[in-house]
Amino acid sequence: MSPKDAIPPLPEPLKVAVADSHTHLDMQDGTVEEALAKAASVGVTTVVQVGCDIKGSRWAAETAEAHENVHAAVALHPNEAPRIVLGDPDGWSRQGARTPGGTSALDEALAEIDRLAGLPHVRAVGETGLDYFRTGEDGIAAQERSFRAHIEIAKRREKALVIHDREAHADVLRILAEEGAPERTVFHCYSGDAAMAEICAAQGYFMSFAGNVTFKNAQPLRDALAVAPLELVLVETDAPFLTPAPYRGRPNAPYLIPVTVRAMAEVRGIGEEALCTAIAANTARAFGLDRDTV
Repeated sequence: MSPKDAIPPLPEPLKVAVADSHTHLDMQDGTVEEALAKAASVGVTTVVQVGCDIKGSRWAAETAEAHENVHAAVALHPNEAPRIVLGDPDGWSRQGARTPGGTSALDEALAEIDRLAGLPHVRAVGETGLDYFRTGEDGIAAQERSFRAHIEIAKRREKALVIHDREAHADVLRILAEEGAPERTVFHCYSGDAAMAEICAAQGYFMSFAGNVTFKNAQPLRDALAVAPLELVLVETDAPFLTPAPYRGRPNAPYLIPVTVRAMAEVRGIGEEALCTAIAANTARAFGLDRDTV
């Protein structure tokens, strides 16, 4: 195994436990039990498992039901909606081949997300939103239709809304304003700048920071973190993606949350324990959890 592929070592444990507010255990190596035990050994005692399609959302709900320290989020990823409408069996979806179904197929998929969102161990609807990086002009209408439907489901089911926003800041904020955002809205893997952070803060949106806040070219993210109200800050891995420096490019997992937390504390100019205490309380509020379980 080359150093680039080597699994990062266990970081020093956190003194105050926190949650990984966004992870994809189904895309990581090893068992769920192994991942949870490894995370707990360094003070990451709760994870939010996020589904990106029907199969993944069902798996998230089942895994949350089986593990008390796993909570589920269910949704069609923004890039999944156009594939359903256009009938593309490749790419993000892991459901196998399908025939083109148009908007009726999307509506059927959204109905299943709605059903899953009604389960008690499903705490959020997401990740949903807009992604202009991987989806072209022909997919934007499907993304927007899906995003608006997810907003409605989250509000009706009284669940948190988890936003995926990639190169679509203005339109994401516009649609949230037009539809009326749920009471608890989380910008997963926050990707805006400081000015956008101030807009999110004014609306009470949570901002979840991932390992890319540690990247050398990510000064705008650090600027955003510096101005985000402490009571609206979360932390996540988005594992297996976005592994924090100095392990960038290697497999990510919930146990690496302490690396990102310590970098965030440095940006904020506060102690690690103070930041962890705030993050734990914020995560409980964002996902409607018992503070003692985070």
